[in-house]
Amino acid sequence: MPTRTARTAWNGTLEEGSGQVELSSSKVGTYDVSFPKRAAEDADGTTSPEELIAAAHSACYAMQFSAILGAAGGTIEALDVKADVSLGPDSSDGGFKLTGIKLTVRGEVTGIDAEQFAKAAADAKAGCPVSKALTGVEITLDAQLEA
Repeated sequence: MPTRTARTAWNGTLEEGSGQVELSSSKVGTYDVSFPKRAAEDADGTTSPEELIAAAHSACYAMQFSAILGAAGGTIEALDVKADVSLGPDSSDGGFKLTGIKLTVRGEVTGIDAEQFAKAAADAKAGCPVSKALTGVEITLDAQLEA
């Protein structure tokens, strides 16, 4: 399996500096980052490590979930997966930490019932490589099969 690469160029201090994150492997873009905007409610056109983790987690989960649903005999019409990644203070060292990840999935899937959907959703959460990498963070799941 391939290795994927991203790189960040940073200038200045934490409080006054800024950087650019480059998605090097795919070459799809370079995105601004800064700590003040990372810690603000309004990202104002910049991304953050938490948003990038959310993107990775939602994409990975969608892939894992689709594989499990297909293996269970489901026909996937649509999956909508959202990952909310929260940053907060770390009382153990005075810094910051990821305080939680909430996965929300809504799916239109034929050939399975709500119970099978819920089991597949939980199995995907456990089996997703990004979920496995983030075991130090509480990950919650809200999954619903839609008609």
